[in-house]
Amino acid sequence: MPSASPPPAWVLDQRRAVGDRIRAARLHASLTQETVALRAETDRPSVVRIEAGQQSPTLDTLIRLADAIGVSLRDLIG
Repeated sequence: MPSASPPPAWVLDQRRAVGDRIRAARLHASLTQETVALRAETDRPSVVRIEAGQQSPTLDTLIRLADAIGVSLRDLIG
């Protein structure tokens, strides 16, 4: 089976923008990555990668992150 091609630049840009919004919301709420990870039932390295735009979170993870931070999903995805 052929490997998937990397996403286009505009997709990576949007992924980074979502990560930036997650980080900004987390910092505004004065929460650590560890606290958000625990509340969202994920691990801190995943939160780090998502905030950096290196990992594409699933919809379920985005919903859990929004809940853990105390913001709406819309606030995170723009």
